[in-house]
Amino acid sequence: MSISFFPKIVKFFDLFEKQNSIVKDAVVTLESIFKDFKDVPAKCEHINRLETEGDNLSREISTQLALTFITPLDREDIHAINMAQEDVINMIKAISSRVGLYHFKTLEVAAIELVENLKMIVTETEHMIKNLSSKKEVEEHSKNVNRIKNESDMQLLVALGELYESDPSTHEKFLHIIKWTQIYDRIEQALEKAEVLTNIIEGISIKNA
Repeated sequence: MSISFFPKIVKFFDLFEKQNSIVKDAVVTLESIFKDFKDVPAKCEHINRLETEGDNLSREISTQLALTFITPLDREDIHAINMAQEDVINMIKAISSRVGLYHFKTLEVAAIELVENLKMIVTETEHMIKNLSSKKEVEEHSKNVNRIKNESDMQLLVALGELYESDPSTHEKFLHIIKWTQIYDRIEQALEKAEVLTNIIEGISIKNA
């Protein structure tokens, strides 16, 4: 068996793009759940499979990082991107799992809009990761994310306000408020995790400019 004395080159940027494509697939499927509201169990199962695929890829990135001597970015930055993308897909699964569990007959309009905003942020992170690998600017994409996130914060406040002002006079209506409080909470967390990812990428881009 031959032994190579040259270090193995791990293409971490390719792994990041593959990881981001899983996140993108998951958020597109989530948006389809909220917009079409058809085949919900099958779409939730698809997101579950993507989350498992994402877990496996995240472990692969961590393993390769531990075994690689020379890396294209600081080791803590590679770890940060890996974990941040994993966090986003985990929150997407948390949203879809609850929508699938609660068997809603209709979905809140504000939630549909917020999930669409989440997809737009994930799309911006896709561009940012590609630009990071080619040492291109990511600032414009970061500004877009900041704008979308600020709009989402306002939409979320209005949605929660309307939800809490609704009539909880019956058992079903009270449960409706509780269920949607949980859904909105997970959507908010997903938006925050996606924003953290963009902040990490922007910071790395500035550091390596």
